[in-house]
Amino acid sequence: MAEFKRPNVGNKVAVATPNIGAPSMISLENALCSAIGCRIRISTILAAHPTIEGTLFTADPLTNQIAISANHNPTTGTSDWHILPITSIQSVTLLGLASPQTSNFSSAQPLIAPLPSASVLQSRVDQAVARLKEEAARKGKGVGKEAQEIFDALYRTLPTRWSGTNIIVLDAVSISSPYKPDDCKAGEGVQAGLLDRVKKVLENERKRLSEKTSKPAIPVTVPSSGPRKGG
Repeated sequence: MAEFKRPNVGNKVAVATPNIGAPSMISLENALCSAIGCRIRISTILAAHPTIEGTLFTADPLTNQIAISANHNPTTGTSDWHILPITSIQSVTLLGLASPQTSNFSSAQPLIAPLPSASVLQSRVDQAVARLKEEAARKGKGVGKEAQEIFDALYRTLPTRWSGTNIIVLDAVSISSPYKPDDCKAGEGVQAGLLDRVKKVLENERKRLSEKTSKPAIPVTVPSSGPRKGG
């Protein structure tokens, strides 16, 4: 059991080292940093907590504070936490060394779930990249806002893609600017019924978009609270 006491002058604490002469002087902050994970007992100048015993979770030299986990319940994984300034510490007694670290974090609290396999992670990456490519492919290059809105509306109904500034529907019908029913052109060998269907869908979507943009804003009436008092 080792005990470090804060001297009356400065923030130095004497640490005995065998066979090398006089004790060396290190700061209490450094001593605490080296004891992270150890079980300690500290005496403080705080009336509410004159003595605290637990596991040193961290010692932060920037905020000049320490955090101690006490009364840990392994069943529920809960602890009592104490955060206090290092300047309030009078002495530190080392009660036990830190538990050996494990490479798989099996003893971490709270428990850390194991990472998925490399194949699962790669699959997630591939799916994310595919979604990003799909989203990019839906954005027209060199087209206006109205053209993009028409494309998005058709995309929700029929298989649709861009070919330059033309909208290709069902890989059979091309719609050129300004993207009206008369601008629909069917590829060679495409049935007339399919062309008529695309024209009808386009006409309905353009009508819906037009109604959406021309719809007047609904006025909002704020109820009056009566005449203002007090000038």
